[in-house]
Amino acid sequence: MRTVVFDLDGTLADTSGDLIAAANHCFRELGLGDLLDPARDAATALRGGRAMLDLGFDRVDGFGKAEVDRQYPILLAAYAEQLDTHTYLYDGAMEAVDVLKRAGDAVAICTNKPFALAEDLITRLGVRHMFDALLGADSLPVRKPDPKHLIETALQAGGDPSRMLLVGDTKTDRETAANAGVPSVLVTFGPGGGDMAALAPEALLESYADLPAIVDQLLP
Repeated sequence: MRTVVFDLDGTLADTSGDLIAAANHCFRELGLGDLLDPARDAATALRGGRAMLDLGFDRVDGFGKAEVDRQYPILLAAYAEQLDTHTYLYDGAMEAVDVLKRAGDAVAICTNKPFALAEDLITRLGVRHMFDALLGADSLPVRKPDPKHLIETALQAGGDPSRMLLVGDTKTDRETAANAGVPSVLVTFGPGGGDMAALAPEALLESYADLPAIVDQLLP
């Protein structure tokens, strides 16, 4: 069975607004105000909580790695409280997933977001039932770009890891697929978009309407 595995943040959904809101909560509690901008810093948000904290503290004096470590669990707690306020699924994403499932493909999510947060988010978005498996950053002792994270996702979805591709939006996703010896498809429309062509994926995805045909081409 073919398996199509998706990254979550920046691939299926734009989660940057809620992630930045959680980071700014931390900064406000320290009396620093909102150090991150939802538009300008969206790409950093998709690299995770620590990346956002690092960026914010780089913009002020007197805060280092120790403060990042202290604030990280506070950020996660704030995010868990409001993780779907600004988040939205990309246009056509779930329609494409439905087409793939109707074609008999296994469909899953492999994300470096903590499992509980990822599970809660896609449940709140009303699409958990559409995915055969979900693995987060803490589901295994390893995570992307380690290929075991991706391979185990396919296996838990009931698919064939040798007939699999990964849809993502970052260098990490590209490296994960390459490490697993499978094709990668990188979206061009997410906050982390940038020059995805420079990462030399097997395909670029400009619209989710094109995904089923790309899957047919890469996994005949």
